[in-house]
Amino acid sequence: MQNQQPATGAVSSGSPVRLSEFATTAYDRLRILRQYRNVAIVGLSANPARPSHFVAIYLLAEGYRVIPVNPRETTILGQTCYPSLRDVPEPVEVVDIFRDPQAVPAIVDDAIVISARVIWMQLGIINEAAARTARAAGLEVVMDACMKIEHARFFGGLSTLGLNTGLITARRRI
Repeated sequence: MQNQQPATGAVSSGSPVRLSEFATTAYDRLRILRQYRNVAIVGLSANPARPSHFVAIYLLAEGYRVIPVNPRETTILGQTCYPSLRDVPEPVEVVDIFRDPQAVPAIVDDAIVISARVIWMQLGIINEAAARTARAAGLEVVMDACMKIEHARFFGGLSTLGLNTGLITARRRI
């Protein structure tokens, strides 16, 4: 039998990150969600049908400070939108990335310059070279995980649809 690391409890348990040097524990993700409240969402879309938009609405509703970063927008969800992380005039703790993996290294470089604390790459976003750069600079790294899903999982807002329905039952709906 191969010597494998135990599962980390990640929502995307099939992720290659789960068995890599960049795996995070459920405790690490919970601690990050509790400790850091200022989140810059890089690639936040003004389109309500986009996952980044839904994540931003959820985080705002949960009391997080959401800072949109998108060079094509001026405001999203009533928040001033900035063209890059370097343009954000307030402290950023978590950089939540909704961009292609190839764009991540430049975003990590900006996050280091602004003294962010955490790089959080959303589901499907994996860039190990950028993660190494971030860790070498002292940032925590979460890859291939969704902040909204992780928060909802830890704080009771998750159902199969990703929403808290308020219904607790073992009976199948007809």
